[in-house]
Amino acid sequence: MLEQIKILKSEVEEQVSSINDLVGLENFRLEYLVKKGKIQNLFELMKQAPAQEKPIIGKELNVLRKFAESKYDEFKAQFEDNRKTQPSIDLTLPGRLSNIGSAHPVYQVMDDMLTIFTEMGFAVAEGPDVEDGLHNFDSLNFPPDHPARDMQDTFFVNVNNSNENSENSENFVLRTHTSPVQVRVMKGMKPPIRSVMPGRVYRNEAINARSLAEFHQIEGLYIDKNVSFAELKATMMTFAKKMYGENSKFRFRPSFFPFTEPSAEMDITCFLCGGKGCRVCKYSGWLEIAGCGMVHPNVLRSGGINPEEFSGYAFGFGIERVTLLKTGIDDIRLLYENDTRLLNQF
Repeated sequence: MLEQIKILKSEVEEQVSSINDLVGLENFRLEYLVKKGKIQNLFELMKQAPAQEKPIIGKELNVLRKFAESKYDEFKAQFEDNRKTQPSIDLTLPGRLSNIGSAHPVYQVMDDMLTIFTEMGFAVAEGPDVEDGLHNFDSLNFPPDHPARDMQDTFFVNVNNSNENSENSENFVLRTHTSPVQVRVMKGMKPPIRSVMPGRVYRNEAINARSLAEFHQIEGLYIDKNVSFAELKATMMTFAKKMYGENSKFRFRPSFFPFTEPSAEMDITCFLCGGKGCRVCKYSGWLEIAGCGMVHPNVLRSGGINPEEFSGYAFGFGIERVTLLKTGIDDIRLLYENDTRLLNQF
């Protein structure tokens, strides 16, 4: 029995000399120090030894166990101290890339447009998406029988309680343009007024490659004494050249809007076909990007401004249309399909 103890001690000493990490230390504990380990097995065998030898055997086994335990504690403390002094991360590993989001291409273009207009001296104004009929139609010189008031073009909002007369439900609409903000600005300010109004608008229209039922506009308003159509044209041309480049080709066409007189529409050469004609430009070679004109006297009166003393011009851009021209996307619906293959390009 004493010879077995001597052999096991030599084995323990040899194992101790080969421990160099926490994994090896744990293997040492499982082999020698647990209840079913080699040292405890010798304690079990001691029960079979002669009574006169048990004190000597017990003493030697206790010495061996204390030796093994002291070495285990010593190495454990050493390894834990080393681990505390080591960095918590491996500085040699490559860094982790973060997926950083970006602004939607429509809002990127809107920011670019606002930057151009603010550099030209325009302030920025905003208004509510849900408008009353007074600001959305009446104050903008829309006659009572105008097609834009029809359900085919407008989303009406019923904001009445059940106890109120349902005939008033058409007094509120999802704004069909940002022009109501112009009326609010005129009512809240005195000329000179120079402001642009960006925002989301809603129209009950069929969705196709160039039209949406929900889209964005940015409108502008300038009111002062002796404002002329020539100033309007110069403003629009300055914007177009800054937005699309000095070599951009554009044209003005006579048009009609209830809130401006005279009125015009501004076209730019189709970005896809280069003016040859395609489905996006309806084979005309041109894309309409803005409507504009001199503010109608009735609109000035609705805003509390004397048309005999002041005049002004107004314009409006469809931001999605401008985005198509800037990016080369050939279908306006792609902007809102949440396809990351497209959005990641911006």
